[in-house]
Order: sequence, then C-alpha cells, then structure tokens
Amino acid sequence: MTTLGHTAGGEELGVPSPDADTLHRVVKMALDTGEAETVVAGYQLFRSYRLAVVVGPGAGESIAHQAALLTIVNTARLAMLGGVDVVGSVDVPLLAPLPGHTTLAEAIEQLGGRITRELPEGAPALTLGDVTQDTSHAPVSLAVTFADWRGGVIPTSEQRRLSEAGALAPAAVLAGALAVSEVFQLLRGNPMAGRRAVGMSLWSPERLDWEHAPAGPASIVLPSRLWLIGLGHLGQAYLWTLGQLPYRTPGEVELVLQDFDRLTAANDSTSLLTTKDVIGRLKTRAMANWAEARGFRTRLVERVFPGGIAVADDEPRLALGGVDNPQARAAYEDAGFDCVLEAGLGAGPTEYLALRMHAFPASTTARAKWGGEVTGGHVPSPTTGAYASLAKEGMDQCGLVRLASRTVGAPFVGATAAALVIGEVLRRLNGGVSFEVVDMTLRDPLARDAVTSSVSWGRFNPGFTMRRG
Repeated sequence: MTTLGHTAGGEELGVPSPDADTLHRVVKMALDTGEAETVVAGYQLFRSYRLAVVVGPGAGESIAHQAALLTIVNTARLAMLGGVDVVGSVDVPLLAPLPGHTTLAEAIEQLGGRITRELPEGAPALTLGDVTQDTSHAPVSLAVTFADWRGGVIPTSEQRRLSEAGALAPAAVLAGALAVSEVFQLLRGNPMAGRRAVGMSLWSPERLDWEHAPAGPASIVLPSRLWLIGLGHLGQAYLWTLGQLPYRTPGEVELVLQDFDRLTAANDSTSLLTTKDVIGRLKTRAMANWAEARGFRTRLVERVFPGGIAVADDEPRLALGGVDNPQARAAYEDAGFDCVLEAGLGAGPTEYLALRMHAFPASTTARAKWGGEVTGGHVPSPTTGAYASLAKEGMDQCGLVRLASRTVGAPFVGATAAALVIGEVLRRLNGGVSFEVVDMTLRDPLARDAVTSSVSWGRFNPGFTMRRG
C-alpha cells in the first residue's frame, strides 16, 4: 500500500494514499464536512477516538455475551482508530462460532482489540454482564444488554438491564452495534448519544418500548438456504450475523455468494470480514473461505447482478440484497426469487446513520421504487479544504471526483441493518408478523417507522434447519 508523501506528513504516520480504493470510509466524513483540512488531519482526528469494554465473568458461559462483545470489537476497531481496550476475564473458551479460534481472548485480538488490565483513563466505557468495576469516571458508561429477541444499551447510572437470558444471536449483534453507535455519535458531537436508553425488538420492531416488548418464541428454526447479492459492507454484515447463529449442523446451510468485484483497502473500513491479508482477492472467494471455515456450503456467482440470472429450482429462493446502486436494486425481483430482503444505508457525512429495510414482494415493486433513479445518491463536490490540499499535492480532477464519489460509511450501521434483516428472516420462518419496510436512523433510533407486509405469506419456508441446544 502506498502512502502520502513527506510533504503531507502521511508517510511517517502510516496514512494510506488518499485514493478511492484506499481512503478509510469513516475518515472520509471529516474530509466532506471540512473539519479536516488534510487527509492526515482526518486520520489524526479518528485516531483520537477510542473505546473501552469491561466484561463480566459470565462471558465464559454465554454465546450471546460473546457475540455482542465480538461485534463491539469488530465494529469499533473500524470506526474508532484509537483502538478498543477490553478489560475483564476473557481467557475463556470461545463459544461464539467464529472460525479459527479456541478462546475468546484469541478472537478479540484477531479482530483488533487490545486486552488490558485497567480501564484506560478518559475512554468511553461499555459494560457487558455483571461488572463490578466502577466506570462512573468514564465520559460515558453504557450497559450493553439483551434478552430473547431484544437488544440495546442503557446508561449504567440507571442500574437496570434486561435479563440477558435466552437471547438470539442477532439481538446480541444488534446490542453491540447500537452500543458502538452511541459512543461514536457522542464523540461526533450528538449531545443525546450515550445519555439515553436505545434498543429494539427484532420480534416487534414497531414497538418503541423495546424493553417491554413481547419476548417472541424461544424455540425456533434457522434459515438454511440463502442467496447473498453483494459482499461488501452489508453482505459481510449479513454473513457475520448468520455466522453467529447456533446451527446444530452447519453443513446443512447452503449459501450462494454473488459479487464481481475484488476487495480493496477501503473495504477494511466498513466490512466486518475484510482483513488486510485478503485485499486484492475476489470478494466471493474470500467470503466463501470464511463461510466454509464456519462449516457452511457455498456456491459462487462472479457476475454483476442481475446479469441475466434466473434462479433455478434447486437454488436458494430467499435472497438478501446488499448492493448500493439503484439499477441493481430495481432488478431484485427479476431473477425469480420467492422473497428478497434488502437494506439500504444513508449516504454522506450527515445521513450515514440512516438505514431502511425492504422486503419484496410488497405493495410496490422494486422496479417502481428504483427504476427511475440513475445515480447512487449524494456525491459531495470536492471543494473542501482537504480536497484542495490533495489538488495542490498533484491529484487530478478525475481522481478528486472519484474520491468524492465514494460513500461515507460506518460499520456499526451495517451491523444494525444486518441484525434487522436476519431478524426479519427469522421472524418470517417462525410465524411472526412480516414487515415490508422498517425505516430508521441511529441518530434517533426510537423515531422509526415499520410497515407491515401487504402480501399474504402463509407459512414462509425457503429452507430451514435446527438450532443447537
């Protein structure tokens, strides 16, 4: 990877070269808002962001606690470049089904977390489980909590949590993602973040009183046949969340993975399964390796979507959409899937916290929703100080426009969307209410809209298998 020249100070600081394939998508928001006058200054700003997680002794006995913790580490290390410190008893067997590790400590360190003995001074703190360590001196202290289909965060000063019993893995993933979101927003200047209880029930996403929402069924079946369209930010978040599910027989799970692109360094800023050692590989191959290490079976489609594809009778008929251009999204229903569940994320430095889940068939078609659009959303003009600095350093107008066109993104937003989409799959598989739209922003998670499906599904059965335990 190349670095900025000595004139910008980037080489000494290890800052990647500022092009569209390498620039960190979280750092980019500081360039687009104008708060950073250079790329180096943008990286320095986000390297001042850090997080501490205090883990109680129960993490050694709870898959849900481990799923929440690993989601926190995985999303926070990408958004808070100052690092994630984990305090507590984590030298315990790894229960969460993360390939390649036997202890929780190994998984934390592989994901980029640091295991420490003391709570770092001045760092925002998250607590997980029965924590006795005092975190009141931290700038913000939030309890990450979950139970059944519910997940969220509550200020530790309120001294209450959910039961944290029988939690589904997506609820734990949701809680971890919301926790990182609250800390990140606090660091970015949202005065309400970190001082409120926020969460959601994946069984009843329309219920704003998430702490008292119905529990939902405890005994459930899990999806076994899915087609993933797009393997970037959202597609990898889907895989991460599916990988946390407690499959009794992972070999019964069949995934079709579709993408045509290769992984770049920029993917290692929003995508939960991208690491530096897989940059340059086709997304399909790298994600298939991860999924197969988890025990899943995979088939690969290395073409743009739709690309003339028609789903065959023996292929998965439930698709999870994770693409960000309207042309591909408009074609979701053209391939012949029985059901498409997809998410879209907000664009730009102010709207990146927005997300919306869609399900098709619905009261409107995908073609009607996106068929008239010709662009992927807001493209900022490269006129802020940072872009002017890059022009002085020799970047031509084409490079500036290409860089400006790349979308700002934050990994915890994709993880939240993935929990919502996988929650929709699970709810439909297990007899719950179907929703065709859930619209929300993490800026104010309780101001959300949920529209029930206008399509009668009956017993939704795209393929299922049993859970462990």
